[in-house]
Amino acid sequence: MRYEFDGLTDVGRVRANNEDSIRYDGAAGVAVLADGMGGYNAGEVAADMATSIILADLQQCARSPGEAAPPAREALQNAIARANLEIFQSAEREVAHAGMGTTVIAAWFRGPKLWLGHVGDSRCYRWRRHQLVQITRDHSLLQEQLDAGLISPEEAAVADYRNLVTRALGVGPEVEIDIAEHPVEAGDLYLLCSDGLTDMLTDMEIAQMFRAGAELSHLAHKLVAAANARGGRDNISVMLVRARAERPPQGLVAHLR
Repeated sequence: MRYEFDGLTDVGRVRANNEDSIRYDGAAGVAVLADGMGGYNAGEVAADMATSIILADLQQCARSPGEAAPPAREALQNAIARANLEIFQSAEREVAHAGMGTTVIAAWFRGPKLWLGHVGDSRCYRWRRHQLVQITRDHSLLQEQLDAGLISPEEAAVADYRNLVTRALGVGPEVEIDIAEHPVEAGDLYLLCSDGLTDMLTDMEIAQMFRAGAELSHLAHKLVAAANARGGRDNISVMLVRARAERPPQGLVAHLR
């Protein structure tokens, strides 16, 4: 399996600065997105720390010889946990960083598998055979109320507390991290995004853009532009990863012919 990566982050139409951060390394198969929170520029600091630490740790794991490399689940867990601790310690140490935190979602594509680690309400969607499915579960008050049957999906869509998360990096020295493994099929398209996208666009509207088809860069710009056209009330970040079947060696192709 081979993977194509692209991404875009935008300040939106309302915020003065961008507290989202995205980083990816196609060679290592890693994409990381974070949505920071906190006063002044602290959210921006937390998000930047999260993406840089997690990407660096997973790059190192990806370069390790097979026998020396830790299992993917352990590596992803450790990378996110280290980012959490460093953000927490920075918030404790620096007055300007007090109260900062961030959501995070990290995707690590290894062969025919995707390993996902996330904390907060930044999401991952999978587009497969013309079906869009959210494959992460938000860590938010809204999601807990939906799960408990206290509110309907229609009420959730207009709730004014949609952005209250129940987990975030940097809040304490330890954090509960959701780690999941997903099989990948050739033709899959994965979307990592901050809530600046999903607060503005419905899943159906995102699916319609995927259905129209486009190169990853063009699709990323379309998604961000659509969220801005709806008001762009928050920073908007998207990362796209497309899976393709590995090309057979050239000599094998010639032989098959």
